[in-house]
Amino acid sequence: MFSRRHAIRLGLTAGAVGAVGAAGGVFQSLTSGTPAVAAEPPPGPPAVTPFTVPLPRPRVLAPYRRTRSADYYAVTMRRARVEILPGLRTEVLTYNGTFPGPTIRARSGRTAVVKQINGLSAPTSVHLHGGANPQDQDGGMMDLIQPGASKTYVYANRQVGATLWTHDHAHHLESEHVYRGLSGLYLLGDEAEDALGLPSGPYEVPLILRDAHFDAAGRMVYTMDDSLNRTTILVNGAPWPHLKVKARKYRFRMVNSCNLRIFVMALSDGSPIVHIGSDGGLLPAPAPSPVVVLSPGERADFVIDFSRYAPGTQVTLSNMLGPGPTELVGQIMRFDVEERVEDTSRVPDVLTTLPALPTPTVERSFELRMDEPGTGHLAYINEKTFDHDRIDTEIAWGSTEVWTVKNTSTTVPHNFHTHLVQFRILERDGMPVYPAEAGLKDTVLLFPGQTAKLQLTFDTHRGVFPYHCHMIDHSAMGMMAQMRIS
Repeated sequence: MFSRRHAIRLGLTAGAVGAVGAAGGVFQSLTSGTPAVAAEPPPGPPAVTPFTVPLPRPRVLAPYRRTRSADYYAVTMRRARVEILPGLRTEVLTYNGTFPGPTIRARSGRTAVVKQINGLSAPTSVHLHGGANPQDQDGGMMDLIQPGASKTYVYANRQVGATLWTHDHAHHLESEHVYRGLSGLYLLGDEAEDALGLPSGPYEVPLILRDAHFDAAGRMVYTMDDSLNRTTILVNGAPWPHLKVKARKYRFRMVNSCNLRIFVMALSDGSPIVHIGSDGGLLPAPAPSPVVVLSPGERADFVIDFSRYAPGTQVTLSNMLGPGPTELVGQIMRFDVEERVEDTSRVPDVLTTLPALPTPTVERSFELRMDEPGTGHLAYINEKTFDHDRIDTEIAWGSTEVWTVKNTSTTVPHNFHTHLVQFRILERDGMPVYPAEAGLKDTVLLFPGQTAKLQLTFDTHRGVFPYHCHMIDHSAMGMMAQMRIS
């Protein structure tokens, strides 16, 4: 069990110790409300020997048409049978038949036009998580693509380079749809980032993390709010993979696409991981840390320098947070260090300049809560469950606000995600945030009893947009609300 003592031992700063140390005693269960998991679950899948499957890299989707200002893509949502566990085929929901979906590499200031065709039997909605898009392009919960229909999303990409991702957002369906595979990376690049000389090409590696519960036949088992049985850790769709790396610097673009699981990750030898970016783009400066803390929906952009290791060294990326057996959920993947090669990449001391923080004119408070075990199975923001016909927050376009968000649940962690806008985390429980959270964010982790103060400026689009817990089983249970910017 990860504790405050462990956090201090890892050298986390005060903000991180408060954030991560609060997990002690909580993660025997991430669920709340009426237990949805059988006391004696059915037999699981055949054992997979960790680090025997090579890490796959998600396929990059090529545009079918290019103009001077836009790239055009076509994506079909459909069922497919893929090999996840060695020797078994699993039926999943996919974008273009791959698990996870293909990666779109877009450019800041250049439009991406993505036609999404729904070849499934249920309605869907495609949300570009982290994108600053107008309401009709946001992929809202009720903006549905019916079976057999399609929708063309136009992403202007008027924002800085960042690690974004797409996923289903059809209300009451998003939890199972994302769990069964409807997600993919959307990597937005820009010229300022290109000029930094960061590791690139084969030395820039996407890592899509998630967990799953498989039965003995390799079928993926879905139960709402089940964190206890999802003990197979997948990276890019492969269980506990290994990656051969040269003895040089690598850049990793990581997203936590789990429904519920929070990861607290470290290298097995305790070497520093250099954070260079978070949800909304690059950090002001590199932030070395022994850990990467990532809740569902959050992204981490970091560099590992494998030149510190002798060829032949094997380094494991471990997870220090439950729930689940340590021999399963306690390891993510392994890096196998090969020969030394020339490395001209670098990590500059200054990565970017963040926008100035305007003077806020409005302050608001939000409380996140779920029914306690045995009392129900609903989730709330400010004691209200989601109602699509209700506007919860009226916001003046162009304004800057400070939101104080508190997790009032006593045993369950939550996080808080805003559509449309990136925010800055000002403090956690009155303490400064740790450097890896000092950039632009759209999702913030809150352990039980924890409070975060956020600053947001609403100067992009007008319209109605949601904010919600991105532990998406919780949002499907009602922990979601709507803001209208006008």
